[in-house]
Amino acid sequence: MKPVDNYFINQKEPFQSIMLYVRGVILSTLPEIEERYSYKIPFYNIGKKPMLYLNILKGTNYVDVAFVQGILLEEAFPVLKNDNKRKQVRSIQLKSIEDLDHENFVELLHAASEQLRKSKRAWFI
Repeated sequence: MKPVDNYFINQKEPFQSIMLYVRGVILSTLPEIEERYSYKIPFYNIGKKPMLYLNILKGTNYVDVAFVQGILLEEAFPVLKNDNKRKQVRSIQLKSIEDLDHENFVELLHAASEQLRKSKRAWFI
């Protein structure tokens, strides 16, 4: 079993269900995306550049769906938040599967992948 699969299996509910649902949407929306296990969490890369990652921040009760270049997308997608004073990363916090607007998330995935393809590097700050 791959380390990323182990990561999902070892999550408690409702985090496991939320993460597996988001993972399914990501993989079906962007078939070219590469799923990797880095920094002990799942990352989703376009080419060699990280686009987003899934995480549960300590002391929180939600899944953090974090977009690496989120700062460039937050105006078009106000659902992206900067709760942790991160310079570039913006995220969607999900406490349940119902919190995810599927259509908006698919649009966000396409916009993020297009943005990443145009940029020379993923981390620009």
